[in-house]
Amino acid sequence: MKISPTVSIITPCFNAEKTLENTVASVLAQSYLEWELILIDDHSTDTTYTQAMRYAEADPRIKAVRMETNGGAAKARNRGIEMAQGRYIAFIDADDLWHTDKLKTQIALMEANNWALSFTSYKRIDGVGKPLSNVGVPHKATYKKLLKTNYIGCSTAIYDSKIVGKVLMPDIRKRQDFALWLKLLKICEFAHGIREPLTTYRVHKNSLSSNKANSARYNWHIYRNIEKLGLLRSCYYFAHYATRGFLRSKMPNIALLLGFLHRSSHQG
Repeated sequence: MKISPTVSIITPCFNAEKTLENTVASVLAQSYLEWELILIDDHSTDTTYTQAMRYAEADPRIKAVRMETNGGAAKARNRGIEMAQGRYIAFIDADDLWHTDKLKTQIALMEANNWALSFTSYKRIDGVGKPLSNVGVPHKATYKKLLKTNYIGCSTAIYDSKIVGKVLMPDIRKRQDFALWLKLLKICEFAHGIREPLTTYRVHKNSLSSNKANSARYNWHIYRNIEKLGLLRSCYYFAHYATRGFLRSKMPNIALLLGFLHRSSHQG
């Protein structure tokens, strides 16, 4: 008998042939069984889509779709959200991993407490799987707190579409997940953190998150153009973002961040 999915898991894939197998395996290993996995190939140039089709043929809970052109993670994730049949919308990127009880633990807490948005602590590994660090999260995050720093790792997050509806990511090339959490927090007020690390996040040398200046530009873009914050409020939240980034970084580049802030402020 076919089980209707309670959770729809959205995975954008672009040239992920080296990591997708392990990501899918971590979903297949979930102790919570009522899920569907939607693999959206963002017009890869390697064997990613062939792999995705093979997984879909092997398990009816897995769906594979290919974008006609490469449009970026936001477009790919939004395609998955639109296809989703489950009440809960979860995200895992094509190089990340989930703990076996990730869905079981998170969905149980969301159902018991009527949470609209939740996220978890996570572990960080490098490109070859070497442990780097654990990243903790607060019990609660609000819109204003998240503007200062994004506590929510994309592959840790789940939202309840029964409470907030199907909410899509803003169509920007980078930091679209951060923009989505802000969008959701204007609807549901709180995001609830789970202190147990239930996700493993892979950090690549050339990943977007490792490019501090690039991330800074997109944070500023979100403040000014997505959230429509005034200049002073944008400067206030950007200063918090830059300071926290400095404290977390092993090789800080605070001068670059502050220089960008100065130029952006004058550009208005």
